Amino acid sequence: MPKPDELIVDIAALVETGQSSQMSLTVVTGGAVITGRLAPEAMWRQRVWEVLTDSEHLAEFSPVFAVPAKKDGPPTHLHFHVARILQGTVGIPETGGMYRVAIEDVTAWTVGDFSYSDH
Repeated sequence: MPKPDELIVDIAALVETGQSSQMSLTVVTGGAVITGRLAPEAMWRQRVWEVLTDSEHLAEFSPVFAVPAKKDGPPTHLHFHVARILQGTVGIPETGGMYRVAIEDVTAWTVGDFSYSDH
């Protein structure tokens, strides 16, 4: 999007100020469909830091996520947790992952998340 959608910026701002991780959202970005719950950036960074710190091979990258987020101006990114990239009839990863998406790259979105059933 050349100019980010004001509604999605407002949703991201509410997630940031409310420190809530209950807002479900599905976005299309770069041809991928990502569905999951939004988290405040600080919460998202903390969780990524925890995962990396616990990793034998990736722990050296964890300090990057320990740095507090810069808080000037409206949000520029969506921070998903318990999120999946949808492809065909599956979500990758099945258990949900951590994704950061630039709001300006979102080409379509809807409130709520999608899930698939075998039925």
